[in-house]
Amino acid sequence: MKLVLTCEHAGNKIPKNYVSYFKNQQVILETHRGLDLGALDIFESLKSLSDYSHYSKTSRLLIELNRSLHHKNLFSEFSKEISIEEKEKLIHTYYSTYRTKVENKIKEFINAGETVLHISIHSFTPLLNGEIRNCDMGLLFDSRRISEKHFSKNYKKLMLKINPNYNIRYNYPYLGKADGFTTYLRKQFLENYIGIELEINQKFSENNLMDSQLKQDVFTVLESYSTGKLK
Repeated sequence: MKLVLTCEHAGNKIPKNYVSYFKNQQVILETHRGLDLGALDIFESLKSLSDYSHYSKTSRLLIELNRSLHHKNLFSEFSKEISIEEKEKLIHTYYSTYRTKVENKIKEFINAGETVLHISIHSFTPLLNGEIRNCDMGLLFDSRRISEKHFSKNYKKLMLKINPNYNIRYNYPYLGKADGFTTYLRKQFLENYIGIELEINQKFSENNLMDSQLKQDVFTVLESYSTGKLK
């Protein structure tokens, strides 16, 4: 069993060739719209447990790595005006390069007879469109896949054993089978692939760093996975 960690929204960088499209937008780039606040911090704290890890610091407002090429939000309101030729360059340089690296590594593990647990690290804003998200941590998965359902059930059980006050929900604040990188990868790997999006509430984040106790608790649970408790 191999653990693969990814973080699609780790940063809010805009390459210099595209800075003009984001003139006077630094404030927005530093919000949850520009990146997943605290996600990179969680990712870095877990890297030592992984067999492979990969992340992107390019802002989702330039190109959205966690969406399909046909998705209407692949490019944001800031980048949708970029020429077709430049969009193709963005897809090749940032989108395809990132996703292909991860997919190829997973394929390599599976072809070697391994099962892959892929944890895609994300965070979500506690308030969206006036609605409070009533959740500390979300586990996004496809409920039709027994392995993903089983993993999520045991993950939640161990997290609550550490701290019963955590509010952990399944497929919230988004559906695990909605358009996303793990959804795409499930179609490529019908067997021996467990794709989980781990969503952490940004109320635990300050200055783009996650609460140290929460980080330790997440680490402890995934570490216990490596000893067999979450298999």
